[in-house]
Amino acid sequence: HVQLVESGGGSVQAGGSLRLSCVASGYWSNSNCMAWFRRPSGREREGVAAIEDDGSTTYADSAKGRFTISRDSTKNTLYLQMGSLKPEDTAMYYCAADEPPIPQSYLLYEHIYRFWGQGTQVTV
Repeated sequence: HVQLVESGGGSVQAGGSLRLSCVASGYWSNSNCMAWFRRPSGREREGVAAIEDDGSTTYADSAKGRFTISRDSTKNTLYLQMGSLKPEDTAMYYCAADEPPIPQSYLLYEHIYRFWGQGTQVTV
């Protein structure tokens, strides 16, 4: 069983920055793929960014150039550095993970992931 705990959310003005963190524990392997999703109020959950164990990254168009996903395997921690934030980035942000392999074209599909955190709210 894998536990994921997000932190770092909050309220920020448009144009500002935030860094989200997600700490993994339990039956965890650093070979797992990890990703960030978000659910704006009243809308479906959507993929934001994903990272594989080799550091390869995939971004949604909405995140490209503004967000950076990274991971620190020594700390079992996933990060999302968000910059140039916009009101439309307001959402509950979730960390997700699952075992590889996951085809790159599926990395931002929520149904691929079995393990989820409880989410952290970002308000812009």
